[in-house]
Amino acid sequence: MITGLDHIVVLVRDIGAAKAAYQTLLARAPSWQNSGEGADRVLFTLENMTIELMAPSGFTATADRMRALLDDQEGVLASLCFRVADMGKMHRRLDRVALKPDPVAEVESCDDASGAALHWKRTRAATELTRGVRMFFLELAEERPKSAATDIAPIDGLDHVVITTEDSDRAAALYGARLGLDLALDRSHHDWGQLMFFRCGDLIVEVVRRPVAGGDANHDRLWGLSWRVADIDATRARLIAAGLDVTEVRNGRKPGTRIMTVRNGTCGIQTVLLERSPKPVD
Repeated sequence: MITGLDHIVVLVRDIGAAKAAYQTLLARAPSWQNSGEGADRVLFTLENMTIELMAPSGFTATADRMRALLDDQEGVLASLCFRVADMGKMHRRLDRVALKPDPVAEVESCDDASGAALHWKRTRAATELTRGVRMFFLELAEERPKSAATDIAPIDGLDHVVITTEDSDRAAALYGARLGLDLALDRSHHDWGQLMFFRCGDLIVEVVRRPVAGGDANHDRLWGLSWRVADIDATRARLIAAGLDVTEVRNGRKPGTRIMTVRNGTCGIQTVLLERSPKPVD
């Protein structure tokens, strides 16, 4: 039913500062901007997903809820929105697997700059049944415009979104059995805990259980993002020139990958950049 990860929502305190930060990080221009219903929104659409920055605006109930979620943080990962091919079938599946979906809503959005319109169908699973991670499901009538590159060595797409859990069995049941994502990897190690990779289009939903006691066994948490780049050394040089604090490039846990951590300029979102070695030609 799920064909990919449509977008991730990041709640931010200051939409102007967040827009500038992600233009620098991604080296891409916003693809869509609008305001309404208590929020200002800026979207960046990459090759395989969209990141939506959303800030409270005014003093509506929606804006107040967003401020409460932000608390004193600069930004938080707020929700996942999965792309589906048939909303009617997805809604029936969510109902059958007891995720209590909202009624399907028809939504329209207009870009403030161009006046262009997008339309989609949307539903939301009950958050108390998705282990505290807010999940939406969306069927787009038209494709979003892509974000144009604005500098060398831009970020190309998302490689994986990381979710932490204290109950890997229940998390596996949610993402695998109930949502229908393909479990591609399940590996444990005494140093870093348990990793589960669920395929979602051409990216990965990574569920991590770390060997730390005292967590919330009933609620998982959206933890961080790993972005895909073609040349990590060139991207690192670009970010350093822009004044960002980044680590040295190191080998990733998965063979054939190189990674680095971005320590600031992400609105407080845990952020890693990843380069995959080209696959050998047969």
